[in-house]
Amino acid sequence: MKSEYYIDLINNVYAEKFGIFKEYLLECNEKYNLTAICDEKGILYKHFLDSILPEKNFPVNSNVAEVGSGAGFPSIPLKIIRDDLKFTLIESTGKKCAFLNGVVDKIGLNGVQVLNIRAEDGGKDKKYREKFDICVARAVAKLNTLCEYCMPFVKTGGLFIAYKGEAQEEILESANAIKVLGGEIADIQNYSLQEIGKRTVIIIKKVCATPLKYPRGLGKERKSPL
Repeated sequence: MKSEYYIDLINNVYAEKFGIFKEYLLECNEKYNLTAICDEKGILYKHFLDSILPEKNFPVNSNVAEVGSGAGFPSIPLKIIRDDLKFTLIESTGKKCAFLNGVVDKIGLNGVQVLNIRAEDGGKDKKYREKFDICVARAVAKLNTLCEYCMPFVKTGGLFIAYKGEAQEEILESANAIKVLGGEIADIQNYSLQEIGKRTVIIIKKVCATPLKYPRGLGKERKSPL
């Protein structure tokens, strides 16, 4: 689909819900420190459009975990246009969880739960480990670190979908982490946000179970990536 199709979804088809989201984001931004992008064009392209352009990669009725939800990108825009998707938003900062619960309530979204936990703790919890069809993350950490946070949530046969900017170097650096954690790169997709810039989405398929010792915790995912 071309970007014009998705812009129409934002500005016309689902304009009311995206409008509620935008107004609440701006209303709460100073209190919750959610985003540095506050102008109309930035929100439209860098947040909303960037979130929904890769929606074709999410099979119908997928159960999706989002790591490091922050202000709810890409999860909330995806949920607005794809009500069939079920989301579990994982966020370690309490005030951001309060914002996310507020968004869900104001827009009237069903099938979304917000968990105030650290990803490395959730990835070890039997309630969440390898329970999701997809795990998604955007602007959280470098890809090799992100794989260790996200891959434990994905069922064998499922997908980890990473939203990135220019990512060629990160993709090369993450080869070992992807293999060790039970994945393989299925696709690399490039998107244009018109004059705003280019984006890369990395699709990693979970081909075998993640070894139980991962995620390692205690900050090791960032300090010494695989």
